[in-house]
Amino acid sequence: MGTVVDDAASAEFRAFFERHYAELARLAHLLTGEPDAADDLAADALLALWHRWDRVRAADHPVAYARGVVANLARSRIRSAVRERRRVALFWSQGEERTENPDVAGMLDVRTALRRLPFRKRACVVLRHAFDLSEQDTALALGVSVGTVKSQTSKGMAELQRLLGAREARQQVHAAMAHTGKSAGGDR
Repeated sequence: MGTVVDDAASAEFRAFFERHYAELARLAHLLTGEPDAADDLAADALLALWHRWDRVRAADHPVAYARGVVANLARSRIRSAVRERRRVALFWSQGEERTENPDVAGMLDVRTALRRLPFRKRACVVLRHAFDLSEQDTALALGVSVGTVKSQTSKGMAELQRLLGAREARQQVHAAMAHTGKSAGGDR
């Protein structure tokens, strides 16, 4: 039978899990573009948090720490996928079947455009615009400076605007990300 401290920590973690699991899964989905992997990444992040729960619960911003863990796991997953694709390409003898010049006149999906951004730009854009986090909270979640968040968000939005064409990229990003669930702006 657990002690009072263990029971309190367990209840605290359970409440944290219930409050933030969906947000963390949504973040993982937007960062990786893989809806099937999102739940796994969120669960892996929460498992890592549980193993360090005494430290995490004592932190000033446990949610920011959790977002950082998800971002790091997503980055690792993306890097692994890139390495795997390179390995497959080395052994795949057939010619490439991709189109050189895609139909630029067609509307690009925001998620597709997000996947084209480098990870840090994508993470800054997603946390700032989909999760409505402040620059400070985004910096805390990603373990970077506020200046880095500002520059990466600005560059990411400029790249999205270039990729998405004439329509206002910020509106498209907000509209597209609204379809993945409610914005998580409550934990500023």
